[in-house]
Amino acid sequence: MRSFGLIGYPLGHSFSAAWFADLFRREGIADATYRNYPLASLDELPALMAEPALLGFNVTAPYKTAVMDYLDELDPTAARIGAVNCVVRHAGIWKGYNVDWAGFAESLVPLLDGRRPQAAILGTGGAAAAAGYGLDTLGIDHIFVSRSKRSENTVTYGELDAATMERYRLLINATPLGTYPDTEQCPPLPYGLLTPEHMLFDMVYNPPLSAFLRHGREAGARTMNGRRMLEIQALRSWELFLTARPASGDIR
Repeated sequence: MRSFGLIGYPLGHSFSAAWFADLFRREGIADATYRNYPLASLDELPALMAEPALLGFNVTAPYKTAVMDYLDELDPTAARIGAVNCVVRHAGIWKGYNVDWAGFAESLVPLLDGRRPQAAILGTGGAAAAAGYGLDTLGIDHIFVSRSKRSENTVTYGELDAATMERYRLLINATPLGTYPDTEQCPPLPYGLLTPEHMLFDMVYNPPLSAFLRHGREAGARTMNGRRMLEIQALRSWELFLTARPASGDIR
């Protein structure tokens, strides 16, 4: 039996296990399982990776960057982004990939409706880095927004004045704020400055309508949640999982 899963903490919000269960059912795949592994600390990861049946796993917050220290190799794209959300066993080698960027970029295109507005990515973690890479592939200029100044390409939430909000019409929530069960949380934006010309993309998909997106809708802005992104990156992950090979000596 091939085993796959998802690591992160907490995982009560995740739909990944249900998505893969549905995939296995639709495709008649009877020799694979996918389960959640809520790891309170990455100190628990080596024991999990030592399980012979485990051939791959996805990674979600807060471990997309820290997990790289536990891997043998990185795909060049993951190395460039500086974050991993898919890990595959290739015999005795654990290799990290990033397919978040592809899920993000592909799902974002319909929201853009042919436009290329400048973007502000809320957050500076692994999901934000993947979003930045995805925007680069689409030719969209962007900045990052953080609670503190981190680089020349970063502004603080306090710097989001009327002129800045006018300039950056595409707002991307790459933080976990608003994720179930804390559904009323949202990034500290000046939401009163939103207009119908803005577009809001939330990587959060549970709940379907986050507080961040609700503010956007109230202003007449175009909005999209992260459910389609989840589905695309999950499919890309499965394609990578199919390349997995057990460690030498393991029998399947």
